[in-house]
Amino acid sequence: MTITTTDAEKPWPDLEVFPALPEQQTILANLLELYIHDFSEFRKMEMGPDGRFGYPKLPLYWREPGRHPLLVRMDGGLIGFALVKRGSEISGSGSVWDMAEFFVLRGYRGRGIGTQIAHKIWRQFPGSWEVRVMQSNRSAHRFWQRAITRFKGKVAHSRRVETPGESWRLFSFTA
Repeated sequence: MTITTTDAEKPWPDLEVFPALPEQQTILANLLELYIHDFSEFRKMEMGPDGRFGYPKLPLYWREPGRHPLLVRMDGGLIGFALVKRGSEISGSGSVWDMAEFFVLRGYRGRGIGTQIAHKIWRQFPGSWEVRVMQSNRSAHRFWQRAITRFKGKVAHSRRVETPGESWRLFSFTA
């Protein structure tokens, strides 16, 4: 397979992926609301009485070692985030990097920006990686397969895994 770069996948020089500071937790929580809303298309998501979905594990990203909250900015404006953590949700291995959550605003999708963000993250956190995708989220599966394939220079394959109450596609690779 020959991997080429199209105009839609050109490098975006003004794209920044940077650690979210504790005082930016509210910003990340707000972006998580958009992300969780997107997931309501694939999975029943319960909204709290305050009109928010919430993300109870978010404070852990500033308290526990091995957790990295990242924000993404382009042209000076926020366009997304990633939550990266050490430890596999599937195998239990403590040495694997896990892309716990990854989000790009809809208006920035489909132009190679998400792929470039993922590549920046994988270069920042070298080692073994796992990326889990809900079985029902076919567009996310296509995105991750394309992003990992371009990063590795060879076709990425996922495998089906089951956890209590959920079917996943799992990509495992080394960055």
